[in-house]
Amino acid sequence: MSIVRNQFKDCMPQWTRRLLEVDKNWNAVLQTLEGHLGPVGGVAFSPDGNLVASGSNDRTIKLWDAATGALQQTLEGHSSYVWGVAFSPDGKLVVSGSDDGTIKLWDAATGALQQTLEGHSNYVYAVAFSPDGKLVASGSTDGTIKLWDAATGALQQKVHSGSVYAVAFSPDGNLVASGSNDRTIKLWDAATGALQQTLEGHLGYVGGLAFSPDGKLVASGSGDRTIKLWNKATGALQQTLEGHSGGLWAVAFSPDGKLVASGSVDRTIKLWDATTGALQQTLEGHSGGLWAVAFSPDGKLVASGSLDGTIKLWDAVTGAQQTLVGHSDRPLMVAFSPDGKLVASGSLDGRIKLWDATTGALRQTLEGHSGHVWAVAFSPDGKLVVSGSADGTIKLWNATTGALRQTLEGHSGHVWAVAFSPDGKLVVSGSNDRTIKLWDAVTGALQQTLEGHLGPVWAVAFSPDGKLVASGSINRTIRHWESETETAAFYPDGKLVTSGSDDGTIRLWDAATGALQQTLEGHSDLIWAVAFSPDSNLVASSSDDGTIKLWDAVTGALQQTLEVDAGIRRLSFSKFGPYLETDKGLLRFRTTHFGILPQQSELISDIYVKERWVARDMEKLLWLPPDYRPRHAAVYGRVVALGHVSGRVLILEFSF
Repeated sequence: MSIVRNQFKDCMPQWTRRLLEVDKNWNAVLQTLEGHLGPVGGVAFSPDGNLVASGSNDRTIKLWDAATGALQQTLEGHSSYVWGVAFSPDGKLVVSGSDDGTIKLWDAATGALQQTLEGHSNYVYAVAFSPDGKLVASGSTDGTIKLWDAATGALQQKVHSGSVYAVAFSPDGNLVASGSNDRTIKLWDAATGALQQTLEGHLGYVGGLAFSPDGKLVASGSGDRTIKLWNKATGALQQTLEGHSGGLWAVAFSPDGKLVASGSVDRTIKLWDATTGALQQTLEGHSGGLWAVAFSPDGKLVASGSLDGTIKLWDAVTGAQQTLVGHSDRPLMVAFSPDGKLVASGSLDGRIKLWDATTGALRQTLEGHSGHVWAVAFSPDGKLVVSGSADGTIKLWNATTGALRQTLEGHSGHVWAVAFSPDGKLVVSGSNDRTIKLWDAVTGALQQTLEGHLGPVWAVAFSPDGKLVASGSINRTIRHWESETETAAFYPDGKLVTSGSDDGTIRLWDAATGALQQTLEGHSDLIWAVAFSPDSNLVASSSDDGTIKLWDAVTGALQQTLEVDAGIRRLSFSKFGPYLETDKGLLRFRTTHFGILPQQSELISDIYVKERWVARDMEKLLWLPPDYRPRHAAVYGRVVALGHVSGRVLILEFSF
């Protein structure tokens, strides 16, 4: 068992009835460094291995303690994305290259800006120090590589190429290698700027370059998904390393020259034997593509920077991998059955999985779709599951046996939304083809096609009596029978329709005449969900601005604002009191509308998944490590289901 897990195994809070299923032996990630507000484009170790530098789309460079993960410095000054970072050989300076066209030199101890090197007319993607620390090389999409005096900032050399994505000095400082979108690697004399070699063979851009420590080999990573090892002296191709399923932007040699690390947009880091080309390890854990990799000076650690905004430190020796059981790609939707005993998840892998909410065991895998599964829902009696897919079909499944009951065909685009009518007899679907279709849930026969939207239909819902259908689209108009906005809901008596739009407003409409009754303004971003309270007095709305707002349905006055995660996709009022049921859990709100509350149901527990935490009544209780933070979540009473980008669906249960 892992040392840290073993040390704290007896320190679990008593209110955690069931914990997340975690591997006995943890994966190779030692640290996840969080703090950047955008993708990480470059990482580098200091020569002594004590610091890690990272550059990000948030325009900053951050310096981290490699042992503790603590943030030491934030270097601010660039006006655009930072793609490249490097330490000087003595560790005293950090160089950064940016989309603002400049290279900046910083004091690594104080964070003070020492030099700004100007001369490029486009993005600077790559920077490097010469081995003696006297020169800085920069590569830009303006088609040039520039060599600068690190002490004075004076331009020493300028050589031409295509758009330059990568640069590296040879260990002796005599050569500069450049990688370009012209699919070649060029070797240049650092003193004269003369072209020495052109290495050809890649079928895509060259995004990563590195010299072996002895200077005999050049490694290149390309958009053609391969790494190539070249003889520096002769230019001959020595090895082609294949295994990534996406393009590469980063390669690095270990300090002893025995390993090559590669980072790809397929979200993995691979470690290769530099002599034989054999794959040694695949390190998985990032939820975004890789832009940067680096070895620590002792070769024991690998640092990686990703589009997911994190830097991870990996044990390069053990390379222990986490076994991900479940989906082979990230879930797009999770939902509980009406009785809370099952969790359904739909995924980018085209499958629906049904999980036992009590034990976490996989009960069924529903296969048949040929595209991403965007929507899943249970029938009111819990016996059927309906799914909508990018393949344009809706499928009905037996929730007990997993057997396919019906395939409903008729849409000519992705199916984004599905729902059962309250009596379970009809299924409604919304599609990229701008239509809503009503289907007989028993026979699969098409009953109606509702046309009129000017954009894809993202949301559909039945009115409480099942007589009306509301639909939400990307355009902002409302029709008599539908709401062509992001989301819609019906007044409990069916007389009003409320709609939320990407203009940040909620509107209340007369369902019979189509007349506008109220416009509720206050959100600053797209509206994802709206709902009426059971007594029709309140309207709740959730927005990408990170809030849920409660409105008086009669006067339109704002009653309350709840600060929550952005992007609450599902929202409804609980029948058990002043609670909102969301796809992230239950939220309590203040109200006088409910009067004396009924005896609370077992379902009420105020559990909510908030950012990096599982919270109770918005009080943070359980911190979720980066690898366990969900893309989607669902809560039923005390049970929480978390859907992750890795393809896992994990289940927690609490005893309070």
